[in-house]
Amino acid sequence: MTWQNQLQGDTLSWLLQPGDPGVRYLAMRDILDKSYPGTEFAAARASALADGPIAAVLSAMNADGFWVEPGTGYYPKYQGTVWSIITLAQLGAHISMDPRIERACAYVLENALTDDGQFTVSGAPSGTADCLQGNLCAALLDLGVQDQRLEKAFEWMARSVSGEGVASPSDKKAMLRYYATGKCGPLFECGSNNKLACAWGGVKVLLAFSKLPMEERTALIQRAIQKGVDFFFSIDLASAAYPSGWSAKPSQNWWRFGFPVFYVTDLLQLVEALSRLGYAHDTRLENALKIIREKQDEHGRWPLEYDYAGKMWVDFGIKKQPNKWVTLRAVQILKACQTA
Repeated sequence: MTWQNQLQGDTLSWLLQPGDPGVRYLAMRDILDKSYPGTEFAAARASALADGPIAAVLSAMNADGFWVEPGTGYYPKYQGTVWSIITLAQLGAHISMDPRIERACAYVLENALTDDGQFTVSGAPSGTADCLQGNLCAALLDLGVQDQRLEKAFEWMARSVSGEGVASPSDKKAMLRYYATGKCGPLFECGSNNKLACAWGGVKVLLAFSKLPMEERTALIQRAIQKGVDFFFSIDLASAAYPSGWSAKPSQNWWRFGFPVFYVTDLLQLVEALSRLGYAHDTRLENALKIIREKQDEHGRWPLEYDYAGKMWVDFGIKKQPNKWVTLRAVQILKACQTA
């Protein structure tokens, strides 16, 4: 089934309306497969930078490359450096667009990354977590960063999933180890999930790996990917019945689609990660895809069900109303997973 046949209305025309330059740019890039420097696409890209939410985020950046407070940038949520970088990546920004973007990426690598490759809340290795690691690794790749320090971050992320060469939290003399809080054990174990594997963090990790070019996926990274894929396919994706450390059942946010996507995740992002890793036509995605298709209205538009209104540099729509950013995410997934 083609992605067009799965839509209830003329969704693409709605996404391509010129009044929303950020969405128009990404719809042209990801749905129409336009590429820079084609004349029409170049104009849409320039408009997204000058008039879309990318401009609003960049206008709030300090000249040195950070947002709000210098340092690792995790706080304040969701306007600090970490969140602004993640937002820019999801908006389709790229270091080739504006020197400020490259400056901000360099700032994150200099201030939020340890020598051993952990992205950290505190500046110390103990301040790392899968959601932060995966989000920043994915974002920096999307933004166009090519830096050996990022390679180190991917290596740590792979080791932290597979457990290879990483000692237990109690082995405080080890070169690399887990910690009691945050990233506390192999696979996706996290102190914030009662030391159980955190599927939210795992989605971010797999998404980051999926964005890494195939030729850069070492044997270590491939083993980590396989462990993650096996974890997610161990149940029906649509149930999201992964370990919930502090609750008897999964968070309802798995079924609430939003934009942007920070450490909370949803079925859209889970399917995105698995499809990008080569499982786009795997029948085990079908129940999750059915949920995704059924969330559209009669016009082929998806609502905003999860948001950060008033907490970011720019808002992305009204909750429970048809939303172009969420619709774009859904169409991207349906296109990626279409069958002949």
